[in-house]
Amino acid sequence: MYSDAKETARLYRVLTEKLGSEITEAMFKYIDNKTERSVEASIKTLATKEHVSREIANVRKEAGANKADLVKWMFIFWVGQVGVTLGIVLLFLKR
Repeated sequence: MYSDAKETARLYRVLTEKLGSEITEAMFKYIDNKTERSVEASIKTLATKEHVSREIANVRKEAGANKADLVKWMFIFWVGQVGVTLGIVLLFLKR
């Protein structure tokens, strides 16, 4: 961290000598603002631990609802199959 500050101070000094203090300060402010906006945008898109937990809970709830629907439709299917099979067996027994 100390070396970063040291390098920044050196860069500021060199740019001030070449470009002048007004332009150098404007450049540093521009870079700081751009970096800050970029970091803020990244933070907004990050998922938090609470968000992930909520999504996992929602997925589990949906999976449970889907499982209940699947069991209901399986029961209806098997009852229909038993009815058709029973009808065919009774049809053959009457002959």
